[in-house]
Amino acid sequence: MKNYFEGKSKGLTFLGLLSLMSATSLLSIGCNGKDELYTITRSTSEQEIIHNTNKVNDSTKNVIYLTFDDGPNKGTANLIKILNKRKVSATAFLIGVHGKASLQQKKDLEDLKKDTLIEFANHSYSHAHNKFVQFYRNPLAVVQDFDRAKDSLKLSNNIARTPGRNIWRLNNINRTDLKSSNDAANGLQKAGYKVIGWDLEWRHSKKMGLSGNHQAMIKKVDSLFNNNLTCTPKHLVFLTHDQYLSDQDSMRELDLFIEELQKTNRFVFRKISAYPKINDVYN
Repeated sequence: MKNYFEGKSKGLTFLGLLSLMSATSLLSIGCNGKDELYTITRSTSEQEIIHNTNKVNDSTKNVIYLTFDDGPNKGTANLIKILNKRKVSATAFLIGVHGKASLQQKKDLEDLKKDTLIEFANHSYSHAHNKFVQFYRNPLAVVQDFDRAKDSLKLSNNIARTPGRNIWRLNNINRTDLKSSNDAANGLQKAGYKVIGWDLEWRHSKKMGLSGNHQAMIKKVDSLFNNNLTCTPKHLVFLTHDQYLSDQDSMRELDLFIEELQKTNRFVFRKISAYPKINDVYN
């Protein structure tokens, strides 16, 4: 088994999504599966900063689901620190092979299990070995790979995210970014998996940290909500990756992103298991 955590090989699993991403983090793959640049409709300077989080009932607020892919990985320990500092819930979409790839990753997995702010979900066992086209050509093998991850990580739910693809398969949402992945996605749904994509992604820089800054990401959050561009109105699934949080600048930007959103008192953070209709029985 290669040491994925050390990242010495360019072909390692935790780099799997990078071949699909550009270095421009402000370009987001939206719920319709196409790259879109969203119009900015409100700046953070225009937002009212409220420190008393009890002034507005949570039911009136927009909901943000912080999700982090490819863990346990570089940056996982830093992610845990930030979430606990801000006391916000999040979901870690884990890769089965990463749970035992190195001593550090094993420790990070145990630390994740102890943290009540974080829930686990399935991001496959192999991350498609970074061969996404070939992976999705075999729907049965895809289901088997997710089953193996579920057993390996001892996951208690059937929530999943496909590697390298922004796919949704819930009872009320059926979306696939690349049609060639349709059969595999349908196979996961038939097997009982609740497949979650994302509405907004914070991508990586050339140095493998978070690209851009928290102010720009907050504007994108506002724009998506204001223009009703999320898969479910008033609910936004946010994605980034553990490995982008291995430097101080990226840690600070994510921390400020969460802090500023909290200060507006217009948002609540929830685990993905609270996403609308995610627990509905499939037709």
